Amino acid sequence: MAEGPSIQLENVCKSFDEGPLVLDSISLTANPGEIIAIVGPSGCGKSTLLRLIADLLPVSHGCIHKTGTPADPAFIFQDATLLPWATVSENISLPARLKGVDGDSRSSLAKEWAKRVGLKHALGYYPRQLSGGMKMRVSIARALSQFPNLLLLDEPFGALDAITRNRLNEDLLSLHEQSGWTAFFVTHSVSEAVFLSHKVIIMSDQPGKVAASIDNPIPFPRNAATRESMAFQQCVAEATARLHEVLSS
Repeated sequence: MAEGPSIQLENVCKSFDEGPLVLDSISLTANPGEIIAIVGPSGCGKSTLLRLIADLLPVSHGCIHKTGTPADPAFIFQDATLLPWATVSENISLPARLKGVDGDSRSSLAKEWAKRVGLKHALGYYPRQLSGGMKMRVSIARALSQFPNLLLLDEPFGALDAITRNRLNEDLLSLHEQSGWTAFFVTHSVSEAVFLSHKVIIMSDQPGKVAASIDNPIPFPRNAATRESMAFQQCVAEATARLHEVLSS
């Protein structure tokens, strides 16, 4: 299993053109294979932070160090962004197609990842035939079919019902256990942040800053029963209290 890179942000600031700071003095570290959850008020720069880490935007000040295995990132967004005219198989294998991989290899790749996300029966389906949860499984399979070692997730389960969301959280951790990528997961759900992460980062607004960093003591692997544990509930309560402090300040 390939290990994800270490990501260290040192006093990272971001502004657009001559505008005000969007992010101010962001410092945090993701060790290899860690999942870092990021929560905070809307508009505090969480999505911008992901784009900086992915090198889709330049930092205005400070630096981002990536050490260990060279970073090979993939994004998963809240919208599954599937091609409506393409089947599940074709959507999963789209990155391979863009890289010039032959048809037989693309088909095998799609079958493998559809099976991993529980959609082996739906390879020939079109997005209009899929539920919201199924669409997001396709999006996850498409991203992971590139074998990234750095995963950037921008509220991917935010539009789903609670049962589907919890199930996909568990599936995501199972896939992480198999692959060991480093990940940054943006969410508005404190319980989701605690369930998934090694560390919860709470951001304040205008400009976005790290208001708190909470090390997550809950051991891996985690499953549905984890949510019923006292340790989980205490960690959620602590993170929620810190978030409320940020929102009320």
